[in-house]
Amino acid sequence: MSHLKPDSSLSCQLVLKFEEVGYKVRVGKEGGCLSSCYGGQKNVNEKTILNGISGVVCPGEVLAMLGPSGSGKTTLLTALGGRLNGKLSGKITYNGQPFSGTVKRRTGFVTQDDVLYPHLTVTETLVFTALLRLPGSLTKAEKVCQAKRVMEELGLGRVAHSMIGGPLFRGLSGGERKRVSIGLEMLVNPSLLLLDEPTSGLDSTMALRTMSILRRLAAEDGRTVVVTIHQPSNRIYNMFDKIVVLSEGSPIYYGQPSSVLEYFSSIGFSSSISVNPPELLLDLANGISLDSEQTAENSIEPECGSKSVKEKLISAYHKNISTGLKTELSSINPNNNNKEWCTSWWEQFTVLLRRGLKERRHDSFNNLRIFQVISVATLGGLLWWHTPQSHIQDRVSLLFFFSVFWGFYPLYNAVFTFPQERSMLIKERSSGMYRLSSYFLARTAGDLPMELALPTAFVVIIYWMGGLKADPVTFLLSLLVVLYSVLIAQSLGLAVGAILMDVKQATTLASVTTLVFLVAGGYYVQHIPAFIVWLKYLSYSYYCYKLLIGVQFDANDRYQCSPDGTSCRAADYPAIKSVGLTGIWTDVCIMALMLVGYRLIAYLALRRLRPR
Repeated sequence: MSHLKPDSSLSCQLVLKFEEVGYKVRVGKEGGCLSSCYGGQKNVNEKTILNGISGVVCPGEVLAMLGPSGSGKTTLLTALGGRLNGKLSGKITYNGQPFSGTVKRRTGFVTQDDVLYPHLTVTETLVFTALLRLPGSLTKAEKVCQAKRVMEELGLGRVAHSMIGGPLFRGLSGGERKRVSIGLEMLVNPSLLLLDEPTSGLDSTMALRTMSILRRLAAEDGRTVVVTIHQPSNRIYNMFDKIVVLSEGSPIYYGQPSSVLEYFSSIGFSSSISVNPPELLLDLANGISLDSEQTAENSIEPECGSKSVKEKLISAYHKNISTGLKTELSSINPNNNNKEWCTSWWEQFTVLLRRGLKERRHDSFNNLRIFQVISVATLGGLLWWHTPQSHIQDRVSLLFFFSVFWGFYPLYNAVFTFPQERSMLIKERSSGMYRLSSYFLARTAGDLPMELALPTAFVVIIYWMGGLKADPVTFLLSLLVVLYSVLIAQSLGLAVGAILMDVKQATTLASVTTLVFLVAGGYYVQHIPAFIVWLKYLSYSYYCYKLLIGVQFDANDRYQCSPDGTSCRAADYPAIKSVGLTGIWTDVCIMALMLVGYRLIAYLALRRLRPR
């Protein structure tokens, strides 16, 4: 990609070194009650996933990690990208320094599974990423131009205006989605580019074209490129500068691809027939020696034969390659360079806000949601049609309906927000694309237009149809109270979703919470026992209901309380008296604390979601 030159402020060359990298995971289950009661031991074992793997990749080089499925390729790549959770032994350095936020923002990581926004087009996907990740020294037009160049380079021009697609509607093909994922990382010219199976899902021609681009990216722009690949073709195999071959987590070869046949022949694994090096490596990593393949097939215990082959290969690696590799690693002493965020907080916020509005325009502004709200408002208006002022019970019930509907409808919508974007958030945060605070505020602010427009339309319809106080100031205050409650309900939904990060669990908890708030809202139960009265003070529905009552009624308002025409004070009506008409500003302040508190909890819960 010769015409995608890196900006000096964006990137610098990076040397990746990994020495004796090991990784183990715990398998099995702990002993139950019987084992613990009778002194039994916990049945917990450790499985070795990576076992003493070393190597170095310099700028301009492409390192490929080869091996069969389950050999540890993806685990090692994840560890090199600083995304592996758990205890990792050994040492991994980037220009002589450990992994840090600075390194993260200089690293491009392409996962095997494509994590993309389904409702964005290819152009929108790449342009928004360019605006977020390219440095502030470039203008917006230059960033857009960079995105279009990457599209053309990867052959995506034909589908530039096509949506990515998802499970519910058709979009790009698997190969096209893979190229978009690669383009997102190539876009920023990272110092270190890590790719997990970049050719999976691509035909041989497009796979070769993709690897050719990666090869040029390394050679011409001085990038450090590491890929995992299962079984490359000969043409792709010859593009690698170095390869690491893994077998069940242990290295059996490290060095130049051209030396593979010579090396394995020197340790007794030669073949009497012509064989492609990639095929030879895969057979050996599986414990199959070509000259002994027939013997292994006819053997009573073929597993024993494969184990002996693997043990011999590992032993030969430590004897012939390991010592020289240690010398190579100790002789390289790179310099370290740092880099700050590419874009300012405000730039990140505005780009994320625009991207969010485009991605969710098909969900937030859909006809079904609008129909739901308008139909409920119209039906409610007909049921409470021009309620007489003397029918105080109906008017109070209408106000409680306001607080119930707009206390729970936005909560259920907000619960889905973060669980649905969990994989995307982890991916982009792992790349250091933006600050969490800019994402959080942009994501929540992007929901406001629809979250506030629908309740406004709802109140406009049902307020005047329902015969509430025909005063513009009272109407405006009632609308503000409802919108206030909507923001708090949305905040609680965001907090529940961010804490649990599971849609089913979050909706279950939201259902229980709404039921409690509904009962304790001050309308159904007006005399709550003292030992549980604190519940109503946790319910924002109670405060919304109380504020609506306070806006709609004065203490001296009268209503007809008996058939003979006797009038009573509104303040003495039981449903109003139970909540009171005083302390309005205190209630406003308590709701403000809820609004800020719930959103703070949601933000802190997202901070626990560690990028990988």
